[in-house]
Amino acid sequence: SSSLTEVKEFVKRLRRQTDLCNMVKTVRALLNNNSTVTVLRSGLHAIFNDKSLDLTKDLFQEKFRNPKKRQKNIQLKCLKNFVSLLASSTDIRDLLSCLSSDLQTFVIKPSKSKEAFKEQASDFMLKWNLLLSNVGKILTINRTDSFG
Repeated sequence: SSSLTEVKEFVKRLRRQTDLCNMVKTVRALLNNNSTVTVLRSGLHAIFNDKSLDLTKDLFQEKFRNPKKRQKNIQLKCLKNFVSLLASSTDIRDLLSCLSSDLQTFVIKPSKSKEAFKEQASDFMLKWNLLLSNVGKILTINRTDSFG
């Protein structure tokens, strides 16, 4: 029974690793295409500038009406840091290092205990997924050239 559980976990990890490798290959190909990166950056900057993500910001703040507990929108900061590095021929390791550094700064270091870390990490992931979903929707609907 325990061997079966271990094998299932191993298969899950292997699938994730394969998915990540395929994603890296795709991203590397896109990063080497100057026009694709330029269009993507302009689309993302337009989203930031025209306040398309205000609804997402409001959802993030709704839980924290108390000014002492008001959370900074760290997910948006992480995305903006990521986009600032995005350029043609950017090494994917630099992009991953940026995300890793932001996670270290905003999620891992502020955690006082294992329970606090779990709560902060799950909260970050939930809001990160919401943010990226909204960015994807906005690019799909309003900026199809950037989404391609």
